[in-house]
Amino acid sequence: MTPQLFDGLVYRLLVAVDVEGYSRLDALEQSRVQSRLGEVLDVAAADCGLDRSGWYRQPRGDGELAVLPADVDTAWVVGAFTDCLASALAGLRTAGTPLRMRVAMHCGPLIPGRFGVVGDAPIVTSRLLDAQVVRRTLAECGDDLVLVISRQLYDDVVRTRFHDLDPGRFRATRFSTKGRSYAGYLCAGAARSPVKS
Repeated sequence: MTPQLFDGLVYRLLVAVDVEGYSRLDALEQSRVQSRLGEVLDVAAADCGLDRSGWYRQPRGDGELAVLPADVDTAWVVGAFTDCLASALAGLRTAGTPLRMRVAMHCGPLIPGRFGVVGDAPIVTSRLLDAQVVRRTLAECGDDLVLVISRQLYDDVVRTRFHDLDPGRFRATRFSTKGRSYAGYLCAGAARSPVKS
């Protein structure tokens, strides 16, 4: 059971994840993938000091849509959480159980609804996650993770360069779906500058 973290209209960071190729798997392997996905998300969050038990999480079968608490450091999530996810996925690949995923992030208004969160922010996050350009980028790149963020999140957070975020790792993209245009920024793999030794 995911906690109810808010009441009424709020402005929050949303993170959505989706596993590549899930629908092509049989039921047993889907169950194993769901377990690995949950472990990877928990490990990545713990490794960068985030507590997923405080996130509102809406399962999606092969992923989830999460609403993070109001006091979260958004730049830290974009940079550190993404990097820890990439590291955890690399560990799975080394262990012979690879998992590839798309991750989408956006900040915006939402309210709780009967069947999940309601508002423009969850719609934008989901559209970014499911965009063909994002799916294609993951299919064609050598990384196990592709991050897509909204243009607003790029302008407000990535360009600040806080927590070693590297704007040069992101490339702009635009796409249309369901009669609406969306703008975002794609990043394959880690979102931060490499640590200098």
